[in-house]
Amino acid sequence: MTKFKYNRLLIICIIIGLIAAVVVNIQRYNVEQANKTVDLAIDYEDMLKLAQMEGLPTEEVLSRAKEAGITSLAVYETTFEKLNKNGKTIAIPGSQLLESYYSGTMSSPYWRGLVADGTIKGDESYVVGHDLQTYLEVKEDLFRRLGDDRVTVLHAGSQEFLAVKANHEELLKMNLGMPTDEMQAVNNAGFYVLARPSNYKNVTDDDIDAVFKRLDGINVSEIVFSGSETLGGLHHTERTIEQMKERGLTLGAIEHVTQLQFYPQDGLFDIIRGLDYKVARLYAIPKDEQPKLKMDTAVERWANTDQERNIRINLMRIYEKPVDDMSLLDTNMQYISMTKDKLVEKGFTIDKASSFEPFFGNRILQILMLLGVCAAGVMYISLIFPTLSDRRLYALLGVCFIACLACMILGKGSLIRVAGALAAANIFPVLGMISQLDVIRRNRLVGKLKFTSLLFKSVKAIICASLISFMGAMYLSGILADVEFFLEMNIFRGIKLTFVLPLILVALAFMKRFDIFGEKLLNPPNLKVQLKRILNMNVSVKVLAGFLVALVAAVIFIGRSGHTAGVPVPGIELKLRAFLEQAFYARPRSKELFIGHPAFILMMMAWYRKWPSAVFFILSIIATIGQGSMVETFAHMRTPVFMSLMRGIDGVIWGCVLGCVIMGALYLWQYVTSSTDRSNSLNE
Repeated sequence: MTKFKYNRLLIICIIIGLIAAVVVNIQRYNVEQANKTVDLAIDYEDMLKLAQMEGLPTEEVLSRAKEAGITSLAVYETTFEKLNKNGKTIAIPGSQLLESYYSGTMSSPYWRGLVADGTIKGDESYVVGHDLQTYLEVKEDLFRRLGDDRVTVLHAGSQEFLAVKANHEELLKMNLGMPTDEMQAVNNAGFYVLARPSNYKNVTDDDIDAVFKRLDGINVSEIVFSGSETLGGLHHTERTIEQMKERGLTLGAIEHVTQLQFYPQDGLFDIIRGLDYKVARLYAIPKDEQPKLKMDTAVERWANTDQERNIRINLMRIYEKPVDDMSLLDTNMQYISMTKDKLVEKGFTIDKASSFEPFFGNRILQILMLLGVCAAGVMYISLIFPTLSDRRLYALLGVCFIACLACMILGKGSLIRVAGALAAANIFPVLGMISQLDVIRRNRLVGKLKFTSLLFKSVKAIICASLISFMGAMYLSGILADVEFFLEMNIFRGIKLTFVLPLILVALAFMKRFDIFGEKLLNPPNLKVQLKRILNMNVSVKVLAGFLVALVAAVIFIGRSGHTAGVPVPGIELKLRAFLEQAFYARPRSKELFIGHPAFILMMMAWYRKWPSAVFFILSIIATIGQGSMVETFAHMRTPVFMSLMRGIDGVIWGCVLGCVIMGALYLWQYVTSSTDRSNSLNE
């Protein structure tokens, strides 16, 4: 029987790297704990709409919202669509003025004179102000957006107005700058302003200065840019950064609809880096989805979002239909209040959004972690090719480590760190599985263990394997620990690979230790012989059907990972997830709780109860899914490290419990069937 040795020097290197990883993860934990303030925001226009729908004074609705927990009101740039409704400034198409003149309904002699002398043209629009401050702001912004050749100042008697050369429908929708009257009203009601400015075409530094001048004297919580560009776009972000830093403003970055990274805005990352990462991630429940959500489900969504994805600006929407016997106002105030209470219960503070400090891992600790990953990779090779001498193993370790150092020195540190994290995610769960395969391979008690002894050995084995997998999780988390990964400016690449590669690596290690066909269980033929025999097998229709089912399961398994091109999740599973989220601090992943960890327990039973070798092999591969998933959880760097750790621990504990229950049920079934067989034999 081939003996597999675990090289001590490689183990020492792994332990050194692990210590460095633990230190970095403690630092990461402290950084994450310092970022626990959430801004509960809602659109100012939604509050006005709610007041109109309920027939209540705006002041009363705003007061209730403040009491319920809203901290900021989002104020967008004004438009003529809004201004035409409040009457402060209006845009009138020239064709309408001409129609009024020729129909005889135009009473003002000044306007009649302008039509008569040909000043009023049907293809232009005319801007008239009834509130001086609003009119002057609109006038300034129109000149900035359209230029002197398209905007002309005219007079009708003593009244000034503007002639604008533009398509009227487009003009109505055009952004016209931040309205100071709305922002002052928001502050006067006791809220911060969440400012939503947009960019200018051919933006200049003067345009940017004008935007921030409007914000002077306004208590702003965050700035979240509207549209596909930040203020300044691709080429003038330095001025925006300057103005924001001068005022100590926080940037809000809108989470992408896929819940991965951000809604694309030109210049966003430049501003984030320029502000030294004073940025908060913003999430809003999609407009078409919220009406379908029950209130308690939506509240739970906010709590999970803030906990798991580092969201620090909750941009809420109103419900437009009342719940039960409540009024529409009471429905929305209860929704806001429940969300606030839930977040406070989870340890959050409600105020202006907090942000991460500009944390980047220590370079020396990163190098030590890369050394540990290299050692783990060489360790796996030694466990596949046990005849390799220590000298060759050390040479391989040296080459790998020097290559990592060279990449760090040549400025490819980010690339090699991602590669190191990918290696850790794949290698350590494999080492955890191999270590327990070697333990049971050395054990001579096959078929002789009682249930309690098998139970103890199974629990011990899954704990030992999981500890090694958690080592990989610490490596992955520590290597990637920096603020750009926390914010998802950078993301871990290779999640799909981590679902597949460990299965292949464990399969290779298994065939080096066991004969899949069971003929020479502990003295298997070499890999080439076993693979050739597998390929030459005669396959029945039943086996082929089973293979197709397994293939579909694999596609679903891989397709449901990540956030894009995923396989839809059944409604029953969504309900189960909701239950688990409420039952646990961090919901265990289904593939660990219900698949991987129970399979690990059954794998132990398969060995000690002398089940067919092929069954033992299949259960080993399925068990690897649970170990790999535990590590892959930590690849979601936006999720706090403590939450990822608790998710993995809960998965191991309850997956192990479920596996033991299944094992007990199988023991009972075997006992009952064997008793029945003995009884039948005696009767015969």
